[in-house]
Amino acid sequence: MATAESLVAKIQGLSGNAVDLGLLSIHLKKADEVLHNESTRLLAFLEQLDPTLHSLGYLYFLEACTSGPVTNEQARRLVLILSRFLTCCVADQIRLASEKFIAISKRFKDQVLMLDVPMRGVAPLLEAVKKLRSSSEHLTALHPDFLQLCLLAKCYKTGLSILEDDIFDVDQPRDFFLYCYYGGMICIGQKHFQKALELLHNVVTAPMSSINAIAVEAFKKYILVSLIQNRQFSTSLPKYTSSAAQRNLKTLCQDNNLGLVKQVVSSMYKRNIQRLTQTYLTLSLQDIAKIVQLSSPKEAEMHVLQMIEDGEIYATINQKDGMVRFLEDPEQYKNCEMIEHIDSSIQRIMILSKKLTAVDELLSCDPLYLAKAGRERQRFDFDDFDPVPQKFNI
Repeated sequence: MATAESLVAKIQGLSGNAVDLGLLSIHLKKADEVLHNESTRLLAFLEQLDPTLHSLGYLYFLEACTSGPVTNEQARRLVLILSRFLTCCVADQIRLASEKFIAISKRFKDQVLMLDVPMRGVAPLLEAVKKLRSSSEHLTALHPDFLQLCLLAKCYKTGLSILEDDIFDVDQPRDFFLYCYYGGMICIGQKHFQKALELLHNVVTAPMSSINAIAVEAFKKYILVSLIQNRQFSTSLPKYTSSAAQRNLKTLCQDNNLGLVKQVVSSMYKRNIQRLTQTYLTLSLQDIAKIVQLSSPKEAEMHVLQMIEDGEIYATINQKDGMVRFLEDPEQYKNCEMIEHIDSSIQRIMILSKKLTAVDELLSCDPLYLAKAGRERQRFDFDDFDPVPQKFNI
């Protein structure tokens, strides 16, 4: 029977190339039970291993010694060890034991939350996501955990870095639900309401056999974000929404979203101020407050200044007489930066179009999909779908 000491020797001798790592993986799988039985004394052996050179063996030892209950004092030490490992381990090695890598990454998240220091987990878990995924299109089991830490640490911009990726490969449905829900909340935190609406819509309309708590919470926020972004909300869901969602979501009430409700109210004031720019060239703060139904000219000034800062209107305020002058959008949309932005958007749309075509071709040959589509054909009305352009004029 292998011992921890003999395993350390094997790890040191079989971590140099892909063939040796394959042999090492076999040895470690056979010795996994032994490692868990000796879990209380494994931390000392980690000092004999390099997390960069011996990532696979280090992972097995680390997973075993973190598998039991952890006190706050132990968590303080383990957070340092896990953080270092997640940051410097080698992707090709840890993917040979991806389930164990996921397990220690989730334990790391739990421990930084136990210590109430979510900020310390953001950067290491981002590295873990990048090393675990096979490509930027792959949604891993760690994406939701990373986004949850970003939310709790209020590191919204860091969370946005992975929300920019287009996802096509999903391991587990629950990961997709949580990814879109947490991602939607991060976009709300950054006031990227259109992207938030897209992510929350994905949760609400995703296939589900029964209603789940994630979809319920997403639906509440979906309604409020719709009011902020579109100034309206349709009570009818698309026909491709699951029957479970169609039956249950509309009967649920709003709660625990006071912050978003306040933003809805604020967006209504902003919308009314934007309407004034279509009618007037100049207007006093007193008149704006009266028309928009704000409590005072000072509050009107606060809203106008915030909208100018956010680029929602173009205006100047004369502090002497309290007059607001509305201006035209100065952007001519013809500078190099704007042209590059438009070009990159077109390229992205073309890539997405090709991928959607490939997915459509795969589905059209899938017997299970064809059988289900045949049974449910009556539920679909293709007039509900937006037309897809057949070609792009560039």
